[in-house]
Amino acid sequence: MSSSLLSQLADALGNGSVEVVDLTQPLSPETPVIELPPIFAPSPGLSMQVISQYNDAGPAWYWNTITLGEHTGTHFDAPIHWITGAQLANNTTDTIPARRFVGPACVIDISDRVAENEDTLLTVEDIQSWEAEHGLIPAGAWLLLRTDWSKRQGRDAFLNAGEDGPHSPGFHPGAVRLLAERDVLGVGVETVGTDAGQAATFDPPFPAHNIMQGSGRFGLASLTNLDRLPPTGAIVIAAPLKLVNGSGSPVRVLALVSR
Repeated sequence: MSSSLLSQLADALGNGSVEVVDLTQPLSPETPVIELPPIFAPSPGLSMQVISQYNDAGPAWYWNTITLGEHTGTHFDAPIHWITGAQLANNTTDTIPARRFVGPACVIDISDRVAENEDTLLTVEDIQSWEAEHGLIPAGAWLLLRTDWSKRQGRDAFLNAGEDGPHSPGFHPGAVRLLAERDVLGVGVETVGTDAGQAATFDPPFPAHNIMQGSGRFGLASLTNLDRLPPTGAIVIAAPLKLVNGSGSPVRVLALVSR
């Protein structure tokens, strides 16, 4: 990109013709964390302890110690997060090239169907229908699934767990395979994880993790404000913490949208 293009971007950000849309959920001790069956180790939510706050421990400064799992709140899944991506090169948050954190966004909206059926899945046919209207999903794009799930209030409604496990929308395995063929950067969702609530029963189980991470691609979970993005044209920036050997990280996901 030439300096003139960068200057134009800076001007557009300054005058509001390019808007920065925050796709990130607030992160607090109340932020829901994915719940696994009791036989598996749980991931902790966020906890914070004050180190000092303008007192004897630090008279002029305030800061905290934070404890949380890598995949808490709005977060990034690196390929090493799933066993299928464990042996890939550049598969951790510190080794992924930084250029791969930025890409165009393709937003597919299935929110109307999700309002009728919490277990709605994005299918191959949905992708083909979207592409017939908007063009093929380009290589290096983020595929964001709008479900309006982020508008649910409260932990129980967001996790939506029943006796048979959680119920939430996600991807059909065939759709994930097609997205891998399109060479997307990764997929992003509004739910607590990139897979549907009932994805343990799919073939393969948890396809958004199994196929995306297994093919060196990424996941973004617990996004919000996808209703403020156009189907195409936005640029998404999702840069995780540069954790050595990190499997993921809480992330501040930003979208640049032309107004």
